[in-house]
Amino acid sequence: MGRQLELTGIIPATVLPLTADYQIDEDTLKEYIRWVTRSRVGGLAINVDTGEGPHLYREEKTEVLKVVKGVVGGSVPVIAGLQASFTSQAVEVAKEMKAAGADALLVFPIADFLGSPLAPEIPYMYHKAIADEAEIPIVLFVLQKDLGGAEYSEDCLAKLAQIERVVAVKEATFDAMKFLKALRLLRSQPRRISVLTGNDNFIFESLVLGADGALIGFGTLATDLQVEMYELVKEGSVDEAREIADRLQPLADIIFSPPVRNYRARTKEALVLQGVLKNAHMRPPLTAISKKERDAVKAALKRAELL
Repeated sequence: MGRQLELTGIIPATVLPLTADYQIDEDTLKEYIRWVTRSRVGGLAINVDTGEGPHLYREEKTEVLKVVKGVVGGSVPVIAGLQASFTSQAVEVAKEMKAAGADALLVFPIADFLGSPLAPEIPYMYHKAIADEAEIPIVLFVLQKDLGGAEYSEDCLAKLAQIERVVAVKEATFDAMKFLKALRLLRSQPRRISVLTGNDNFIFESLVLGADGALIGFGTLATDLQVEMYELVKEGSVDEAREIADRLQPLADIIFSPPVRNYRARTKEALVLQGVLKNAHMRPPLTAISKKERDAVKAALKRAELL
């Protein structure tokens, strides 16, 4: 298979700039990707939940991927979100994403994974078909149920880890004990698999516990500070890293406050307030946030000294 792709560091899940009629704003997207990659990011995750991937047509996802690759080239790995409904469709989409330049795929759970108990063979066969037939590295996605995800059992996760092209796991249950159990399980496997926290509410703690990095929507806010925090943890300067975490935590708490689905719009509003984006248009059924929420985001940015 060749050398395994190693995913570490802060990997922002990027937003998708849209025009007033909800179409992809390519020029702003290019500017935004240049902005976020000024920091020493470990990669970019596109067409994922933060970037409204589930609300895009297949051809739009390909377009976004090509635009992003046109900006970054091979400077950082680009991980594309893969949303599908059944196996053969997922394989087809995976091949499209690979052809468009994806370096790896973040494989979203599908409806068949919902409910319990879940036989490990079902997600195993799904992920293995994608990895083998598209011949591309994949990132497993353990996602909290409030965002339509599936939380795999330890037996299921261990079986998925046997797939040779699985290079990383994004653990996003937003539950510290579940994260720690998954981390311990994956560290016990015979092959090294990167553990990337998707828990925007305890990024710093995840890194201290041993995560290899963070694949997160919050990574597109204060990216430079989060990269610095990650690097400080890795060199053992935990107290200095904690100072950054304490500075940013109130902002993360606002961005990911209930209802969690609004975090996408809140993130765009934060980027507008910082002058990174021109607007915060969301594709329906997602909507703009209220003035009250916008004011809360602005106040949190000021507290974090980001405005």
